[in-house]
Amino acid sequence: MENRPIDLDAPLEGVRYEKRDHVARITIDRPERGNSLTPRMQAIFRAIWADVREDPGVRVALIGAAGERHFSTGFDVSEAEGEDSDAVFNNRPLADAVFWSPYQNRVWKPVICVVNGLCVGGGLHFVVDADIVVAARGAAFMDTHVNVGMVGALENVGLARRLPIGAALRMTLLGRHYRMSAERAYQLGLVDELADDPAAAWALAEEMAGHMLGNSPQAMALSKQAVWGAQEHGYAEALERAWALLRLHWGHPDFEEGPRAFAEKRAPAWNPDPNARSRGGR
Repeated sequence: MENRPIDLDAPLEGVRYEKRDHVARITIDRPERGNSLTPRMQAIFRAIWADVREDPGVRVALIGAAGERHFSTGFDVSEAEGEDSDAVFNNRPLADAVFWSPYQNRVWKPVICVVNGLCVGGGLHFVVDADIVVAARGAAFMDTHVNVGMVGALENVGLARRLPIGAALRMTLLGRHYRMSAERAYQLGLVDELADDPAAAWALAEEMAGHMLGNSPQAMALSKQAVWGAQEHGYAEALERAWALLRLHWGHPDFEEGPRAFAEKRAPAWNPDPNARSRGGR
């Protein structure tokens, strides 16, 4: 595929991206096509997540979809033979090939996923790799990789991390013959909060983001790395890595600003620069 630069200030294919009040809002916007994903959109998401990661003005990101019927019906199979298809179907190593989700792009800022409707296949990337998942009660989850002759792998590993193994395999192996309701997903832990409808789900996510804006950005980023690290490593190694992250934060200005602001009964003035160091840094 031709390596074309992405201008995030121009209209984007199938995605809306806006930043306001320190919150990035990413919306899959192909409701007429079930909010399905095209090969070109992976480059767009890679550019968006890079911007979220690098812009110090962004402290929290929300990812959702347009309309009320579909969050995403996954990869648009009609695009499988298109000129950009090698952006998805390629033999490169994982770290060089897949860039849909915040985790795949090493975004350590908080990410909330808002599921408005049916989420299928590739749409699960955004769910399993989010920090918090809010869903409308009418939403549902399904994986159809095996129905179209594809392997349910990356998204399904994420499902197995957030769900009991039997539930993850039921979704993986039954394909379109099993649709997990939002209520069941909430009971099993795939969904963290339920809302009555898509508008209420977005409102709840916005409220959560507002609360997060009061926290130290650097403390949240390192805390997120510690918790996700617990999913990647054994307990002892995860604790060692978490301890290293904790000590790293001791030299950041926010480590001193938080207690000082608390003692002075004022709002903290956080430093968004992850590389900043206090004068008394350890």
